[in-house]
Amino acid sequence: MKKLIFLFSLIISTCALAQCDSVSPLNAQIVDLAGKKLGKKVDRGECWDLAKYVLDETGANWDGLFKFGGQLKKGECIMPGDIIQFEKLKTVAQVNGVKTTETFPQHTAIVYEVKSADEIVLIHQNTGYTGKKVGKSTFKFSTITSGKYVIYRPVAN
Repeated sequence: MKKLIFLFSLIISTCALAQCDSVSPLNAQIVDLAGKKLGKKVDRGECWDLAKYVLDETGANWDGLFKFGGQLKKGECIMPGDIIQFEKLKTVAQVNGVKTTETFPQHTAIVYEVKSADEIVLIHQNTGYTGKKVGKSTFKFSTITSGKYVIYRPVAN
């Protein structure tokens, strides 16, 4: 079973999106707006509310539901300000020798920083870390054991 999980993690990490060389002006604006909300509750405190806030404030073009811009395809780079939608996602990782499991039944987050093709920093709310307030957390694609995610690139009007 451990070999299967390792193989799955290896496949996920090699399929992860590359880091972009630059950040679009719209994405930079989204990161700036989201960062100004750290430690604060946006609207009802739901995860989706933060994405709605930054997209509406920047005048981005989106469907008002869960299509937060143009969907990234395999091989496209990921940049801060992109929006990630998790569905029925589960991660398993070893943190200081302790097995940690996280689940994301349905969760919306904004990419705050790209550390590598495998590791990003999310800015989001309605999490186990910060509750209904906006906070940051690290996410590694290689820890995914099931479920899926979609990454969107915000589009200017």
